[in-house]
Amino acid sequence: MNYQLLSESELDSSYAGGAVTLTTVLAVLSAAIIAVVVYKLFISKKGSATVPGGWKFSWN
Repeated sequence: MNYQLLSESELDSSYAGGAVTLTTVLAVLSAAIIAVVVYKLFISKKGSATVPGGWKFSWN
């Protein structure tokens, strides 16, 4: 592997942290979606849910 030193302008134009930011945003978004689904399940008076593996739940 060959290493090459960057010039000052190349150093100024590069930035890090894009992947970390995207990962954080996706993690927060997925946590929010799961929280809404769980909230809807617990607040509903009547319903049913089926999860993979053949598990079925229903409540009145």
